[in-house]
Amino acid sequence: MSKLIIDYLRQKKLLLLFYLLVIAVFLVIQLLSGQEMAYAWYAVFLATVVLLSILLLDGRVYVRRRRILRQCGERLDIICELLPPAGGELEASYQRFIRQLCARIRQLQENAAASRADSLHYYTLWVHQIKTPIAAMRLVLEQDNSPEHNLIKQELFKIETYAEMALQYIKLQDIADDLVIEHCDLNTIVHSAVKEYSLLFILRKLQLQLEPLDSNIVSDQKWLLFIIKQLLSNSLKYTKEGGIHIYMEDGCLVIADSGIGIRSEDLPRICEKGYTGYNGRVDQRASGIGLYLSKCAADALSIELSFESTVGQGTTVRLRFPDPESLLID
Repeated sequence: MSKLIIDYLRQKKLLLLFYLLVIAVFLVIQLLSGQEMAYAWYAVFLATVVLLSILLLDGRVYVRRRRILRQCGERLDIICELLPPAGGELEASYQRFIRQLCARIRQLQENAAASRADSLHYYTLWVHQIKTPIAAMRLVLEQDNSPEHNLIKQELFKIETYAEMALQYIKLQDIADDLVIEHCDLNTIVHSAVKEYSLLFILRKLQLQLEPLDSNIVSDQKWLLFIIKQLLSNSLKYTKEGGIHIYMEDGCLVIADSGIGIRSEDLPRICEKGYTGYNGRVDQRASGIGLYLSKCAADALSIELSFESTVGQGTTVRLRFPDPESLLID
């Protein structure tokens, strides 16, 4: 409140300065004319009371209008409905300008929403269409298990994965509308993710140690599968020998690999959009998108991701799930 009063008095500084000058001139004239100063001081007292009364009434209006404007700032979606009545023609002009801006912003938002919907429709259609030739090529390649054909199978799988990632990247912009929170079988989700990457495990001769998992979780099955697939993809990309160990520890899903590891200075930033770190500079194909998408999806599901890594020994990722009851209540 004190800040509002100070702001109000600053706005009225010209009026207060004018009042002080008038009072000073009045007192000087009274003094020079030899008039009785008691009447002069009485007149100054009455003028001050009138001024303070006016400032009090006007200040209450000012404080009320400031509160309304603060509410307008907090509710930009309905700012035009919250604007206080104009206090004059100048303020009315400002409010007309604000309403024009709101109308323009609303139009731009509608255009952006329509554009996003068109993009999502296009990418969805594109992903489904690209899967047809990929499946056809895979069927042809299944007839021959030569090293060359196995290499092509591996690259085809990457193409399909990147196509799916492009679709999920678009959907992440409105992920809240796509979430279906329910009880999920973690065993089924992890086995599904591992199955999709089974070809890479076989071709790279990597071991998989998959222990029984706690199935009592509440999440979105599709997006949780997406997160696990991205983490598996990242582990497989940088694991040349050894394998991947998936297990539960202290209520967390743990994915540990024996890959090349991540430098300590890169760990805090590996989930930033476009950040590839030292490993990404070595592998020029890294995009810095996979872990970013995983982190975004995990945040939407209230899943805490944590990373531990030692260069040359591997990386361990932990997924800590939220309390099932609190998530269902939300």
